[in-house]
Amino acid sequence: MIGQSIALADMTPDGELVHRIKTGEKELFEIIMRRYNQRMYRIGMSILADEAETEDAMQNAYISCYEHLQQFESRSAFSTWLTRIMINQCFEQKRKQKKYTMKVENTDHTATSSSPDALLVNKELGNVMEKAIAQLPEIYRTVFVLREIEDLSVKETSEVLSIEVPNVKVRLNRAKTMLKESLSGYMNHHVYDFHLSKCDRVVSFVMNRVLAMP
Repeated sequence: MIGQSIALADMTPDGELVHRIKTGEKELFEIIMRRYNQRMYRIGMSILADEAETEDAMQNAYISCYEHLQQFESRSAFSTWLTRIMINQCFEQKRKQKKYTMKVENTDHTATSSSPDALLVNKELGNVMEKAIAQLPEIYRTVFVLREIEDLSVKETSEVLSIEVPNVKVRLNRAKTMLKESLSGYMNHHVYDFHLSKCDRVVSFVMNRVLAMP
């Protein structure tokens, strides 16, 4: 394992890393993962609102990325390509969740005390802004996270979400109006932090799979 500090300090451009990984230096995929773990986690939380589901989505997205790396032709930025894979994975898991929930509801009519809000507010994400973001409808929440927290451009956000540029702007403006003004100063800090222990867990799982591949 390369290690958190070394991986984050590596300034090698994505394109060069991808090329070297394609030619056999698969251990460099760890640098890619550690470079984008925070973004991937924030995206996952903005869509799935569940830590365990988000980590599963990250692992599956990274494995899919590695398996299809030879197909990446640099027509778009690697970060955009990877982000799109993560978003697609999250929505796929959400569809599966919905199907499972419908099946359970159709077969089990017992009462439940679970609150929908329980999925939105993770105990580890206790600060006010995270709660405010979690309360946004998904279509606004995801755009807000990509634009204001991950600092993607309007064009990049449009590409990864497959929506028109005007829609990105409208959804972002709507998201901002739905958040309290008092949160504006916290926009880029301490939101959906992907702690080192989680980072190491995801990296270890994926790298074990990657290194075992032919």
